[in-house]
Formats: sequence, C-alpha cells, structure tokens
Amino acid sequence: MTHARYQRGFRKLIVWQEAHCLTKMIYKITVSFPKSEMYEMTKQLRNASSSIGAQIAEGSQMRTQPHRKLYYERAYSSASEVDNFLELSLDLNYLKEDEYKKLLHQVNKVSYLLQHLRDSPNA
Repeated sequence: MTHARYQRGFRKLIVWQEAHCLTKMIYKITVSFPKSEMYEMTKQLRNASSSIGAQIAEGSQMRTQPHRKLYYERAYSSASEVDNFLELSLDLNYLKEDEYKKLLHQVNKVSYLLQHLRDSPNA
C-alpha cells in the first residue's frame, strides 16, 4: 500500500491503483511460468502490464487534454496486449482456469476504467 503522503498526482487515480494491482498480480503469477519463457511470455506480460500504469502516470502529468488522452489510449492498448498474452498463457497451460479468470477480471476492470477516463471531457 502506498503511504498516505504519496497519495497525490497519478496515485490518487483509481485506474492507476487498479493497473498497479494488475501488475503486481502479473509479476506474482509469472514466477510459476516455465523458465524457458523468462525472456518471452513472462517478459512480455510484465512489460505490457507495467506499461499500463506508467502510461497513466505519464499521461496524468500532460498539460493538455489531447496529450493526456494519447497516453490513456496507449495504456488501453497495453491492457489489450495483456489480455492477449493471458489468453495465450491459458492456452499453453501456464495459467490455471481460476488464475486466468481473476487476471482477466482485473484487466477488464482496468480497461473499463481507462475507456471512461480516455473518453471523459475532463481527461
């Protein structure tokens, strides 16, 4: 949990908090992926999931609405990338069905929040 004095800027955004949660989930679950996937699937999932939060953080600091929306769009695209790799991980039996469902629920939550943030007139 982030210390209270750091609850400013991007950290106050619920979408960033949920994206951060997703990234932590991805890091924990990919520890059990085959070692042969260390530089492939594991790296791809970790990079894509951490990119979501990074894009939200960076976008929240942009001065103009078009610039913020561009970063939120990139974060949304990274969430789609995570979704794709989760599906592939399930198909390759790297994830159990219940793990997949939890992760998919979280990525869908993040995507939903990003979509609304991106489309908000106050973004």
